[in-house]
Amino acid sequence: MNRALLEQCFDLMILDVMLPDARGFQILSRLRLKNDTLPVIVVTALGDDADRIIGLENGADDYLPKPFNPRELLARIHAILRRSRPKEVPGGPGVDGEILRFGSLTLDLSKRSLVRDGVPIPITTTDFATLKAFARYPNQALSRERLMQLSRGRNYEPSDRSLDVQISRLRKIIESDPQTPKYLQSVWGVGYVLIPDVVVKEAHEESSASTSMGP
Repeated sequence: MNRALLEQCFDLMILDVMLPDARGFQILSRLRLKNDTLPVIVVTALGDDADRIIGLENGADDYLPKPFNPRELLARIHAILRRSRPKEVPGGPGVDGEILRFGSLTLDLSKRSLVRDGVPIPITTTDFATLKAFARYPNQALSRERLMQLSRGRNYEPSDRSLDVQISRLRKIIESDPQTPKYLQSVWGVGYVLIPDVVVKEAHEESSASTSMGP
């Protein structure tokens, strides 16, 4: 197990306390000396309060006594992975390696960059946050309410025209003819849609959850 932890990357560990060659609590203590971020769910037939407290004090993120329903274990895994997933701020880089191309422009979410023919284009935090919101849902019409939530993290107010002003600014950046937009189009009665030429999902950014389970 120690070799696997050194040679591989895991999203979560399921650790049985009663292992044949070592006590799970000892493994957990050694693990936390080297890695204090890997989520760990302890499973054990020892279900009294004292053992549960020991497990949590040694660095377990959750504790599940045996016997348990496999669906409960799966639910706990999903809950922990949701909490441990990197959080994004609207104007910050995306955790996904998504790249969009429209015309001579390339938008790289993970690098927070907009480039035209290899030349970086200065972009404000608000501009990037709005483009990132569109990039997450290419070719899908987004309402003003949804765009405001995705790009600003707040509710849309009908009297707030800042989003429309933002769209006008972005069109001047990405469109060859802002008056007749090709990529950032209005959808009557709905909102706006971004129609890129190419959407690329970087393969190295797509990783499924790896799980280590004690025997």
